This record gives sequence, structure tokens and C-alpha cells, in this order.
Amino acid sequence: MSTTLANPTRRRELGRRVSGSAEIALYWNAEDNSTSIEIWHTTTDETITFAVARERALDAFRHPFAYLLTPSDQA
Repeated sequence: MSTTLANPTRRRELGRRVSGSAEIALYWNAEDNSTSIEIWHTTTDETITFAVARERALDAFRHPFAYLLTPSDQA
């Protein structure tokens, strides 16, 4: 699952952490004031990127897998 984000060069990294084999980063896009999460799995070299509401960005950074699928995605 990967969502292409508008103009990734305008992103600013707000935080990065490692949890097991996953490296999680929180980004803010200056162009549209959006936030996103990027998860890189070091063992598989897979990257998952998804947008997240600004007001939930810090919680999504702490618990990214809870934000991968929302109820509207499962319909």
C-alpha cells in the first residue's frame, strides 16, 4: 500500500524512530500543510507511505499500524 504524495521534495521530516525492523518517519508537506507517515521495513526493504490528518499525526507516528486501515478503507 503506497499513496503518492504531492511533491515529496517539499516534505520536512518532523520525527523518526525505530521499532523492531521498522523505521517510522513523520513528515509535514509545506506545499499543502499535510502530514504523512512513512514506514520502512529494514528486513524486506519495503516502504509504506500514507497521509494522516494533521490533528492525528503524532498519534499516527506513535501507532502507525493502527492508521493503515480506517473503517472507510475496509468498505
